[in-house]
Amino acid sequence: MLSRSAFAPRKKNSHKADFQLRAPSFLQWLRGRNCLLCDKGGCEGRIEAAHVDYAGGKGMALKVADRFAVPLCSGHHRSQHSWGWKTFEVNFKIDALEASKAYWKAWPGRRAWEESRG
Repeated sequence: MLSRSAFAPRKKNSHKADFQLRAPSFLQWLRGRNCLLCDKGGCEGRIEAAHVDYAGGKGMALKVADRFAVPLCSGHHRSQHSWGWKTFEVNFKIDALEASKAYWKAWPGRRAWEESRG
């Protein structure tokens, strides 16, 4: 038997955390870069922002901060989801977390974004 709370309306999320975690203009800029693995070949499809889940801050129904994303073509992004980050990084001999930090540092809008967030 379900409890009464199972039928209560769901509480709305305040989305306060999203303000600190989301950087849509960074993701847009990232999708304009080449696939992180373009020099290894096998790229297919459009560029997508792949969030490096093990960077921390991930929770149920919550992605990690956008600053921890790398550009992957749809083919490599699909492989990453199938294999998981650890296997993906070993197979392609990359460090996605370090790459995400380098992309964040290279983003021209980073300083303004960080200043607007305090």
